[in-house]
Amino acid sequence: MPRVLDSSKGMAAAEALREGFNPLFQIDENVHKATDDELRGLIVQITGTDKDSSTVAAILGSFKALKAYADFTRPSPILIVEEPDLSDNHTPDEPESLTPLGISLGYTINLNLPATTDIAVFNAIFRSLRENLLR
Repeated sequence: MPRVLDSSKGMAAAEALREGFNPLFQIDENVHKATDDELRGLIVQITGTDKDSSTVAAILGSFKALKAYADFTRPSPILIVEEPDLSDNHTPDEPESLTPLGISLGYTINLNLPATTDIAVFNAIFRSLRENLLR
């Protein structure tokens, strides 16, 4: 297990934010400097939920609460990874098969549908998706 050299609470809170809210930091590495409206927009983008939902409010509140303790003025703490002791001539088990693994790709599409009761709008959207993406 890695050990943190500098146990500063502010740095630990910043690192916890980076890890716990990683999707936000992947979009903007300086998301901790974003305004509430900018942050709310990013959360909506990632979750695909409505901006007024309780989920967005909870995520925003959690982020802000932890950010209040975070210290982003210093770099991330240095981690020390301890190497296993192999002095007893123990070698890790060899894999049973060295067969190359195949590659598999996937994608996710988040679609925010308009608030309407007109079924023709939905039919047009899904027809376009089928014609342009599923050929």
